[in-house]
Amino acid sequence: MVRSAYATRDLTTGGVRRNLWFIAWPQMVAGVFNASDQLADIFWAAKVAGFNAIGGIGVAQAYGQLIMMARMGLDVGMQAMIARAVGARRIDLANHAMLQAFTLTFLLSLVLAIFGIVFAPFLLSIVGVSQAVADVAVVYLQFQFAAAGVHSFRQTTGAALQASGDTLTHMKSTIASRVLHLVISPFLIFGWFGLPDMGIAGAAAANAVAHVVGIVWNLYALSSGSSRLKLSLLDYRVDLPMMWRIIRIGAPATATQMERGLSEMVLIRLVSPFGDIPLAAYSLTRRLERMTNIGSQGMGRASGILVAQNLGADQPDRARATVKWAVGYVMVIRGAAGLLLIVFPEFFIGLFSSDPEFVDTAVVWLRIQAVAGTLLGGGQVFQQSFNIAGDTLAPMLVTFMSMWVMEIPIAFVLSRWTSAEALGIAIAIAIAMLIRFALYGGYYFTGRWLNVDVLPQSAPVEEARSP
Repeated sequence: MVRSAYATRDLTTGGVRRNLWFIAWPQMVAGVFNASDQLADIFWAAKVAGFNAIGGIGVAQAYGQLIMMARMGLDVGMQAMIARAVGARRIDLANHAMLQAFTLTFLLSLVLAIFGIVFAPFLLSIVGVSQAVADVAVVYLQFQFAAAGVHSFRQTTGAALQASGDTLTHMKSTIASRVLHLVISPFLIFGWFGLPDMGIAGAAAANAVAHVVGIVWNLYALSSGSSRLKLSLLDYRVDLPMMWRIIRIGAPATATQMERGLSEMVLIRLVSPFGDIPLAAYSLTRRLERMTNIGSQGMGRASGILVAQNLGADQPDRARATVKWAVGYVMVIRGAAGLLLIVFPEFFIGLFSSDPEFVDTAVVWLRIQAVAGTLLGGGQVFQQSFNIAGDTLAPMLVTFMSMWVMEIPIAFVLSRWTSAEALGIAIAIAIAMLIRFALYGGYYFTGRWLNVDVLPQSAPVEEARSP
């Protein structure tokens, strides 16, 4: 079996910047295709049911993200252990941690999917959307929850490959699954060629089918010998202490993501009383702004993987330099992407709706969020670097302070007690991004994130250093 450089390259030696871009660019490309999913579904929703559907699908997608956030800590705990183990040349330990994480992901995804399917109507009602919006979104949301299990497993298998340094395979499987989703969505939405006419729910159903392709691709790489890791059920055994260690490392990361997800639901609740147009503007512009996350998320994950592998190899100076360069690169990338949104907001919004009142409202929202997006990108790099290094507690505390102590109270005050009204929520989001970046920057300079204990003291078998 021929193995690519992504399965063999030693990321604890050589130039830090070269290694950073080596594993970052495939994740940035994958981010483009992942981000396209939500925008594609919103596009079809607007075409099928008008701009009112944009708000409904936005709410349903927010809940879908909340599902993924609830189990994301498991991926973080797994990645922290795998990356450290790879850096320390303890591949058997990395394989063992991967299998325990797969078990946990399967069980949690099953519970969350059942819960979401049963309670979808209630979940839409508690955020205060209109009945017209809820009618469009409820079936789509139920399919979103049904797809959560396969989506979770695609993410987890991809996260294992990423942590080992193989970001190229993850990119390929992401492209394959996301392109398939984009291609088959209209067939299920409109019932082409005798397929069921499912309306906008067809996009969510297509998403589930496409994720299966990604899972198969990742599992083949993990089991065929083309990856640094080796998936073998012959070696599988339930290891409760290892599962607990993954949960313990990942629990604060889950709390961080849940804080973010729940805060977004609160913001939706604050926006919805202003009507369907502000809600649609919020939903669309948040997703357009997240398109500029492509650089920060890919670079942030790359930084975290390099940090963890270098800490596993006992090279903290390389870990520190990695974060510094990653933050700098992302600030430039996000700044350039944000500038496009600021200069040409009507173009991007017009791709989804030409309603004059909606466009006028969304333009202001988009410009405010695009300005703050640069700082958000730097904060994301810090967060992912600390998380995959195993220091998941600091990001949890920073997120709590910036979102729940600052963002939500400011959003409430500005939207309810000032003339800014709904736009006060966009302003509050921008203020929170600035605070979050400042808190992360201060913590970076303390160096405490370099000293977190991740691996157990004993390991199955230590692999000799490859030539």
